[in-house]
Order: sequence, then C-alpha cells, then structure tokens
Amino acid sequence: MSDDDRRFVVHLTVVAADLAAAHLLARALTRSLAFLPQLVLGETTVSEEGDPAAQQAVFCDRRLPHRRRCVLRPGHAEDCTPRLRLPP
Repeated sequence: MSDDDRRFVVHLTVVAADLAAAHLLARALTRSLAFLPQLVLGETTVSEEGDPAAQQAVFCDRRLPHRRRCVLRPGHAEDCTPRLRLPP
C-alpha cells in the first residue's frame, strides 16, 4: 500500500448474540484476513446496528517498535504485544 492510496471503510453486518460475541467475531474475521496488506487490522470497530456513532475498538492498536501495533483487546492489563501468545 502506498502513501497515495485512498482509505475506505468496509461495513459488514453480522448476527451475534450480544456485543461481546460481535467483538469476538470481529477479532476472528480480521485475524483470518491479516495476510492482506490492505487491511488495517487495528482500526477494526464494532457498533450496534443503527448506532454507527457508538463504535467500539476491537484491538488496543498501541504503536510498538518496528512499525508494529498491539493486537490485544483495548484496556488489557498485560504488556502490549504484536502477536498473540498461545497458552502454555
């Protein structure tokens, strides 16, 4: 992606039991598409249908060294990380 490329937002409507389930689905969808360089993973948001002004971030997205971003949930307690850690 070059600096001259324009940015767009693609809205996908999904069905979920509640907001937490919608967040989980959004995280899974964006991670499964992370191989696409056009995807700005950290800017993924979720909102209830009919209330787009109430968007909630799905990822922390804090800047890290080497032009990386944190992939954990917003407000996480542990240190930021550019990769998910598998449980032991």
